[in-house]
Amino acid sequence: MHHEDSTNDERGLSPAFRQPAFLEPEDVAAQERDRPRIPQGLIQLFLLLATLFTTTLAGAQMQYNFAHNLPFFDLDRITQVFAIGLGTPARFLAGLPFSLTLLTILMAHEMGHYLACVYYGVDATLPYFLPSPMPVTGTFGAFIRIHSPIYSKRVLFDIGIAGPLAGFMFVVPALGIGLAFSKIIPGINNQGNLQLGVPLLEVLAQRLVFPGVPAGDIYLHPVGRAAWVGMFATALNLLPIGQLDGGHVIQALFGTRQKWVTYTFLAAMVPMGWFWPGWIFWALILFFFARKHPPMYDTSEIGAARIQLGVVALLVLILCFSIIPMVDLP
Repeated sequence: MHHEDSTNDERGLSPAFRQPAFLEPEDVAAQERDRPRIPQGLIQLFLLLATLFTTTLAGAQMQYNFAHNLPFFDLDRITQVFAIGLGTPARFLAGLPFSLTLLTILMAHEMGHYLACVYYGVDATLPYFLPSPMPVTGTFGAFIRIHSPIYSKRVLFDIGIAGPLAGFMFVVPALGIGLAFSKIIPGINNQGNLQLGVPLLEVLAQRLVFPGVPAGDIYLHPVGRAAWVGMFATALNLLPIGQLDGGHVIQALFGTRQKWVTYTFLAAMVPMGWFWPGWIFWALILFFFARKHPPMYDTSEIGAARIQLGVVALLVLILCFSIIPMVDLP
């Protein structure tokens, strides 16, 4: 360290640019204290408002297409998302049913994690929302960051499962409301450039609201579209892989055997790519960035109640999962 300082002197560096060879702990603390910091929550608030704007913009186009019986998504009209959403204040505000529904579902999911962290004294941030220019959803989702390690299987289980179950509690009524405002247009879902898959929960709900009507003839209201995005996000997070919510649950239930479950499901996602290429993309992302779970050395029993909740999470995954989430139409 001292040698580096003398080298800096020989190079003629000003004392203002020299790095001290050693800092006392109180000096480090003073530097950290004096360093300019963005107040906690300010970044999250900015991202939330940005995501509210992008999702409302996407919702405005959905509402316009829904009102005029146009296809849900048409690549030939993709550039009109700004002309429609920003054309008049009324058109922009018409996108709020979609955006507020979707953000409520995502917020419930992330706050489920966050409040569980607060309950157990685990250091975690408020939710970060991710805006997106994609007109299909207007967002890439949301996440929280956990800064402190989790040593208890029960705590890990509760934090992992709290998000999907909280979000699902808002998905169900959103889907019901969306279907109540939906309408029947023969062949509407075979028009445009994109067709969304129909998860089991949506199939069951459609049979209740529109008995005997083919799914391809039901034009889903934007609120229902928001519920669909919530179902897709819930299913993806509940996959029993690595650091996903489902991976946390499996880690708490099965310990070190969780890694074999992770590799099994990652391998299964490759042939699933034959049905939807996006599964291969997610398999690669999860393999490189989220397949490894921090080790745990807790040998205590997790309890029968949590095992039952694990079964509930599995049922939620089955209800929200679609092997073909979306199809590009010719």
